[in-house]
Amino acid sequence: MNKKHLPTKICIVCSLPFSWRKKWERDWDNVKYCSKRCACSRHTIKKVPK
Repeated sequence: MNKKHLPTKICIVCSLPFSWRKKWERDWDNVKYCSKRCACSRHTIKKVPK
């Protein structure tokens, strides 16, 4: 599979895009954070004004 065809999501903590990884294959629908660092700092979510 070509990297440009991988699905992407936006991290809810840092608001940066991240792409699908093999280790998330079975749990992709529940992945919210791009890294362990963001998952640990989830209580400091920066809300973007609408």
